[in-house]
Amino acid sequence: MTDYDVLRVFCGPHGDHGNELGVVREGSDVPDEGDRQALAAKLGFSETVFVDDPERGVIDIYTPTTRLPFAGHPCVGTAWLLDVPELVTPAGVVGTRLDGEFTWIEARPEWAPARTLREYGSAAEVEKLQVPPPGEWVYAWAWEDAAAGRVRARGFPGRNDGIDEDEATGAAALLLTAHLHRALNITQGKGSQILTAPQPEGLIEVGGRVRLT
Repeated sequence: MTDYDVLRVFCGPHGDHGNELGVVREGSDVPDEGDRQALAAKLGFSETVFVDDPERGVIDIYTPTTRLPFAGHPCVGTAWLLDVPELVTPAGVVGTRLDGEFTWIEARPEWAPARTLREYGSAAEVEKLQVPPPGEWVYAWAWEDAAAGRVRARGFPGRNDGIDEDEATGAAALLLTAHLHRALNITQGKGSQILTAPQPEGLIEVGGRVRLT
């Protein structure tokens, strides 16, 4: 088995929760795209990252069933692990920075895969939702405190790949921030925390805590 690290990304205020991420630091150990997809499926994380150049931050991202040009929680986690000023993804160059307990990435909403942003009337409604049928990537959300920018959210990938619910989804948070045109403090899943902030020139920052498991 190829060596890999397991991180939890977008942990809660006490370091709990977060979305697990597999990172293969030596991407050259698995150079073939088909083999990478097979390994990502075997590991079963919502995403697995292969690092092709640790100094330049060149990465390749896979779900259990598909390759992604960009994804939020893999970029945040890998930025923390590599401690580099930027990551190079197929979608584009992602700016990164570490700020105390938070790791931030800066990316464009158009890089994020399509999601259905579905607003509900209350956080309680979101918390009671059942997993919807496969076929549509749904980001269910509601205001907890609109004035403070606090959101309750849950993510349902709908890919029928064993990941029925995404504990924390940076790309969806990025899209929601672009949709609402404001900074957000998102609680997703069982208690993960995602912070976002619009930036100049159409960029959006997404940040959170990362822990090595």
